[in-house]
Amino acid sequence: MQNPMYNVLIVEDDFRVAEITKGFVDKVDGFNVIGLCKTGAETESFLFNHNETTPDLILLDVYIPDVNGLDLFWKIRENLHQVDIVMITAAKEVYTIEEALRGGIFDYIVKPVDFNRFKRMLVTFKDQRGSLSSKEKLNQEEIDLLTRAQSPSQSAALVDQEQLPKGIDSITLEKVKNILSLHSDTGITASSLGEAVGISRSTARRYLEYLVSISEARAELSYGDVGRPERLYISNK
Repeated sequence: MQNPMYNVLIVEDDFRVAEITKGFVDKVDGFNVIGLCKTGAETESFLFNHNETTPDLILLDVYIPDVNGLDLFWKIRENLHQVDIVMITAAKEVYTIEEALRGGIFDYIVKPVDFNRFKRMLVTFKDQRGSLSSKEKLNQEEIDLLTRAQSPSQSAALVDQEQLPKGIDSITLEKVKNILSLHSDTGITASSLGEAVGISRSTARRYLEYLVSISEARAELSYGDVGRPERLYISNK
């Protein structure tokens, strides 16, 4: 089955920053930039008078010439419930961040944007959308992951670092287990998990093989149309 393509709208008044952001999006598989808007008026016209594709994700700056970015955020939120919004902005004021959180912001990234941080956001978005579209019901652990109700650092405290082998960190291990559980139906490769967690493929494989060794995961070979078979890891929980 073909992987879904998620449509992204960038709202940014600085064309140079907009092009950099577009370049970041283009580097991550599964995403397609469908528009660049410089003003609130352009954004509203694109979203509410546009007869083509509605974005799945909007990357929104707070500082926009003709409108308060938060006002535009609330207008989008009220009219397009199915669209997720990520603030990408230099705004660090607590009031702005509080308003964005109240409105159900998917993420808040402060400029200048680090690509690895940006990429993690997109991979998380893709994982969450994929998890919601592939299942009819979720258990509490899966809901906690989607709503970020459980901090990895808190749950990692349950694992005694001294009990882990050399090269396995408790916090990273918990992140690996969380991502693995989101793919309990389909499994995930070491490469894909590494992207989601922000670690290298070889490091991801080391953590996954550790989970296999303690029977918290299993590995299966996936045979594609061409090339070598891939090793898929599936949670046993």
